[in-house]
Amino acid sequence: MLTGLFVPLITPFDREDRVALDALEALADQVLADGATGLVALGTTGEPGALTPAEQRAVLNLTARVCHERGAQLLIGANTPEALRDAAGRGATAALTLVPPFLRPGEEGVVAYFTKVAAESPVPLVVYDIPYRTGQHLSAATLRRIAALPNVVGVKHAPGGVTDDTVDLLADPPAGFAVLGGEDAFLSPLLALGGHGGIVASAHVATSRFVELVQAWEKGDSTTTRALTGPLSALSRALFAEPNPTVIKGVLHAQGRIPTAEVRLPLLPAAQANVEEAVRRATALG
Repeated sequence: MLTGLFVPLITPFDREDRVALDALEALADQVLADGATGLVALGTTGEPGALTPAEQRAVLNLTARVCHERGAQLLIGANTPEALRDAAGRGATAALTLVPPFLRPGEEGVVAYFTKVAAESPVPLVVYDIPYRTGQHLSAATLRRIAALPNVVGVKHAPGGVTDDTVDLLADPPAGFAVLGGEDAFLSPLLALGGHGGIVASAHVATSRFVELVQAWEKGDSTTTRALTGPLSALSRALFAEPNPTVIKGVLHAQGRIPTAEVRLPLLPAAQANVEEAVRRATALG
């Protein structure tokens, strides 16, 4: 059962547009030291489609080593048989596997797809359900069918907020199936409904506060959850004011944690005003 806070790491670049591996290792070490349960490598936040195969391998080598050294869990974005085998070979806890995008195969097609992939994968799957990117909605009933498949252990639930399907799914959650929040600003409401944790890009910033929020919901500490929900949701909205991870990179650069704020096309660096607003909110959290 996957629980807790997972940070989907950005990929920092240096001034020569190379992957800044030293900065990436420092980020990985810091978020784990601040209490994150684990890391996600080559998730959307890491700009995997803009990385060369050699750069992807370097990122995977580094994150697998850091997680092994720290006894942390590692999720790897993987959708092909080769990538799934690679994830297993690196000791990944699970693969974060996207609902087939663009094709809109229908819910029956998605169930058939995950039935096949899960049966063939050497590593457990976390379904990445993000309909506003894939074009494919999954109902709570369909998510339950997928949850019942052998080798499927959870879902990154990112439907754009807290929806009727969110409420339906968590009112009677499948046994042993982790529902992890993937909408940063709505993490606390999802946890209030019984979610098991989150995959939260915003947790690059104020990591310990996000950890505290997850743990407070686990303990039933309503005083802490009330105090943290508003500020962390506002921080997340500020960090997602422009396409992810542009603002997050701007904040990390402003904090001196990565050498540049650069992203790769088609992304463009975030507007300075949005970076400054996110920095202000992060600073207020302490």
